[in-house]
Amino acid sequence: MENDTTTLKYEPNNDMQSSALSQPSPPYVPVKLEEYETPGFSVKKLLKKVEKNCKCNQRSVLNFFLKLFPAIEWLSHYRIKEYLLGDIISGLLVGIVAIPQSISYALLASQDPIYGLYTNFFCPIIYFAMATSRHVCVGSFGVLCLMIGESVNRQLRLAGYETDSATVVIANATLNGTVFCDKGCYAISVATALAFLVGIYQILLGVFQLGFISVYLSEPLLSGFVTGSSLTIITSQMNLVLGIKIPRHDGVGSLVLTWIDIFRYIGKANICDLVTSLVSLALMVPVKEINSYYRDKMKAPFPIELLVVIAATLLSHFFDFNKKYKSKICGAIPTGFKQPALPDLGLLSNLALDAIPIAIIGFAMTVSLAEIFGKKHGYPVRANQEMIAIGMGNLIPAFFSCFATSGALTKTLLKESTGCQTQISSLISSVVMLLVLLWIAPLFYSLQTCVLGVVTIVNLRGGLRTFADIPKMWRISKVDTVVWWVTMLSSLLISTELGLLVGVCFALLCIIFRTQRPRATLLGRVNNLEIYEDQFTYKRINSIANIKIFRFDTSLYYANKEYFKSSLFQKTGIQPSLVAAMQKKAKAKPSKKSTMEVSADVPAPVIDICTLIIDCGAMQFIDSVGLSVLKEIRQDYGKIGVQVLLANCNPSTRHLLQASGWLTGMEDSGLLSFHSIHAAVKFAEQQNQSQKKDNEVAKETFLSEEPQNVLVDSSLE
Repeated sequence: MENDTTTLKYEPNNDMQSSALSQPSPPYVPVKLEEYETPGFSVKKLLKKVEKNCKCNQRSVLNFFLKLFPAIEWLSHYRIKEYLLGDIISGLLVGIVAIPQSISYALLASQDPIYGLYTNFFCPIIYFAMATSRHVCVGSFGVLCLMIGESVNRQLRLAGYETDSATVVIANATLNGTVFCDKGCYAISVATALAFLVGIYQILLGVFQLGFISVYLSEPLLSGFVTGSSLTIITSQMNLVLGIKIPRHDGVGSLVLTWIDIFRYIGKANICDLVTSLVSLALMVPVKEINSYYRDKMKAPFPIELLVVIAATLLSHFFDFNKKYKSKICGAIPTGFKQPALPDLGLLSNLALDAIPIAIIGFAMTVSLAEIFGKKHGYPVRANQEMIAIGMGNLIPAFFSCFATSGALTKTLLKESTGCQTQISSLISSVVMLLVLLWIAPLFYSLQTCVLGVVTIVNLRGGLRTFADIPKMWRISKVDTVVWWVTMLSSLLISTELGLLVGVCFALLCIIFRTQRPRATLLGRVNNLEIYEDQFTYKRINSIANIKIFRFDTSLYYANKEYFKSSLFQKTGIQPSLVAAMQKKAKAKPSKKSTMEVSADVPAPVIDICTLIIDCGAMQFIDSVGLSVLKEIRQDYGKIGVQVLLANCNPSTRHLLQASGWLTGMEDSGLLSFHSIHAAVKFAEQQNQSQKKDNEVAKETFLSEEPQNVLVDSSLE
């Protein structure tokens, strides 16, 4: 069956073309636009604005607290009958899913299981009060836990703790300078100090409105970073899944060395742990895939993780896997809460650099999730307030033995898909965690750690699925695909923090390289219309006699000035300095040779253009070096009789040209730059026509005077 879609093409009639060509084009009239007056900088206006914003009255204080705590406003408009049921259901489901994840991610962060439960209890409460997003679920996030664990392990080694030994070694370390603590105590003191710093960084970013930093973390970069971190997490969980003890490796190539050790010690794997891991994987993966596939049809996902954890705990308890098969278990998990304590301020200097990438990744994930779901459900999200909210969600819980958190993708998707309407669901999830902390936590005493490793690995499926999207990404953008691979491999093979830094630097270098060597081309007219397109991309684009239109597809600045000049000379086929030198030699008087000999040796070059139009539509800005290049080009082309015109300049570029003296020597200020390419073409054609008329008049005058000169010569003879 033939396709019914028709394509309309503009094919002008020959009679129309001949009539259009016979009619003289209207004369060019410069377009003059009147600009608004821009208010200049005034200290008085600035002081008045500061005074207005800093007035301390009842209304300003109320507005400040309403902005700082958005929950005050939306709670007053909460629709109980419409919202409450969905919030309760989503909160309960997220809380149930968060129980095994809290314990497994605590181990990933090198912490005891109880601290994962603390973290997922306190942080949602703070975020509930201060967030503008209604759907984001904050809590332990796999990538952040990996980065926290790496930082904690470094500090443990510096403090003298043997992180790889089965026994706990007491080191000469103190908590707040007074209390001696063991390895677990020191690990949480490092994690709370790190969370304290992360919270301060994020609050400062929000207060000073520096959320634009997240724009440098592009989607391919974040995707590659998450994928590389996911593979690193899987590697770190293999010792739990297999029940083996392997040496810890850090630094460049640690992942390769770890896998070498895994295959070296795989013969010593604990059979009980291995069988339990395989059975858990066989149960979890299919059910999780079914949950994802039928997500739109199911009212709630099947809580397979929790059921597997409960079943594994019961089997381990009744069959005594720990004593019979030496299977590693969680051990005693205390109930209740620890007393609030100030984070160890003596560790802040050691953790200052480690906290930076954690803070950036944390707020980038939270803000991006908030904006995605805010746009989907049609409510506004304030990015800076979100940064303050997640910052306070890390700062305040740091006093309650919690580590750093951020928006969690899987739990946010679960929360949104199960009917969540507001952050009330976060309070419900915290209530579930409270029940675990007060009564249920000790029941996980016999839970095998290999099951927790499987829970962590299964939840990384989303990061690994990105490999299937690489062919599509390559077809869309090869540069983004390269950025993805560089970020993924660097975070995988170097380290998590340095991998992020390498990815950001490489992405910025790609942007710089794109602006250094952008596309440069010549434009032509489309079927005598006022449309001008690339001659090297589209067919049947007409060139304009004696006029060249050059387009440079990026801003003109110091880094690409040489490429701009070389591209211009190549596309136009004229290098003005060389042509000027040849013209000078051709016009020079011979000293020893005749004029015929000189003209034969140095022929005068033929120039087929009279006007060069530079399309500045893609130039967002021009710096001082770029401006000097434009002046130089106009001067060089002017020496060989080619005028240079600028078209499509934005207002800032036009102001820069005017301030720099571009109009010097011009009679009309309208020639500063043309508002369209067609206006510049009309002006150039009009000039060419007037020049032709002047040449014809001069020729006729010369021919009319020639006979008189002959008569004069004959009379003299």
